[in-house]
Amino acid sequence: MSISTSLSVETRQKFGKGNNRRLRSEKFVPGVFYTAQGENIPVQIPALPLEKAYQQVGTTTVFNLEISDNGSVSTHPVFFWQVQRHPYKKAFTHIDFYGVDLDKQIKVKVPVKFVGVSSGVKLGGRLETYRETLHLKGKPMEIPSEVIIDVSNMRINSSISVTDIQIPDNGSAIYDSNIAMISVTSK
Repeated sequence: MSISTSLSVETRQKFGKGNNRRLRSEKFVPGVFYTAQGENIPVQIPALPLEKAYQQVGTTTVFNLEISDNGSVSTHPVFFWQVQRHPYKKAFTHIDFYGVDLDKQIKVKVPVKFVGVSSGVKLGGRLETYRETLHLKGKPMEIPSEVIIDVSNMRINSSISVTDIQIPDNGSAIYDSNIAMISVTSK
């Protein structure tokens, strides 16, 4: 697999609350790029391309971060790590990027999507969801963007645990095998 999405950012020279407010008023978002080697690089990102990139890749897909610093551009494979938004606007207020080594395994929180209608629910049972995300370990390019669980064969008093979930061959879940994800109980 290759990395198909890129986001261009610039290094940030001014810091502090007032400078960050000025950045946001100019439609830029302050952020920090954390390299795989442990370095921290303050950056500023144009708001509109950031929104588009976030909608496209989410928090589980690797993309290229192109950092401009005094005329030179360096490219790094990254994830969106921490995303902070305004309390009632849809605007980003701060972004953290996590640099990855494509050959080393990492841990990522992946959303779980439940599909189908349980036969136990049709008979009057209640579907109880215990986890909406799953922590997976694997190489960055092999981690799925979401884990899909089909609940249509679940009957009353049945559950699906981590061992029942199809995880890609090169990845593994970071939970005990008997942790329940979802169950159907009688009312």
